[in-house]
Amino acid sequence: MAVGYSSVNERGNMRFLLFLFLGLSPILFFQTTQARTFKNAYISFEMVDTWRCKLEQTEWVCRSEDPQESKEAVIILTAKERGPTDSFPIYYDHMNKPMTLNLKTGGTGLSTITIPPKELAVNDQKWLDSLHVNSEVQSYYTRYLSTIKDDIAILVTFSVHNKYYAKHSGNFMNTVKSLKVIAPKDLTSNPSAGPLHGAGETLGSSINGAMPSDLLASDDGMESGSNGKGPFDNKLFLGFIIVVLAIIGYVGFKMMSKK
Repeated sequence: MAVGYSSVNERGNMRFLLFLFLGLSPILFFQTTQARTFKNAYISFEMVDTWRCKLEQTEWVCRSEDPQESKEAVIILTAKERGPTDSFPIYYDHMNKPMTLNLKTGGTGLSTITIPPKELAVNDQKWLDSLHVNSEVQSYYTRYLSTIKDDIAILVTFSVHNKYYAKHSGNFMNTVKSLKVIAPKDLTSNPSAGPLHGAGETLGSSINGAMPSDLLASDDGMESGSNGKGPFDNKLFLGFIIVVLAIIGYVGFKMMSKK
């Protein structure tokens, strides 16, 4: 019995969708990683379910519970009472200049600005967003997001070793999209608000001291990842993988259509 064209076409479309799903399933799985919500007196956000946040004196340090992953990436957040050094133009100037890093081997080095500061609106809140390499920890990319709301200034940093940027960047992006400033107007006068830096302190000055001491060692000194191309190289690589998977799906579709 002859099979009609519409039936053949429908079967071919189903085969193509199957190949496409199999090719893209690893990416889909990556994008649907389960998340948990962190919340303190002034901010809330989502992060990977296997991550936990711990208060270290005046900074919150968030990292994976997995021993290896905990060394690859870390999120640190801090807040202070708004003072004379807290304004978006001042933050912009600071993020738009190389930062000094004290090397463990002695001496100092300067960070490379991978992405200059730019305004970012997240859940109706204005943030300044920039990316440096070798600014807080050697061989680590650090993304800085700072904001001001009423009488409080907030800084969130996302640091990841250059070898694992592609692995964690998607999860970091989801965390950034979920950022919500929940600080009430009277937060600075509320004793139960938790540890806040004073108005006379500099926002982020204590971030480096809060960095875990067991992070991965640097590779090849300050040169490692310092050309500022790492994130873009990883994106190009991911794009290349998607194209290859699409080609495989198309070839498979053609082969099955001939049967």
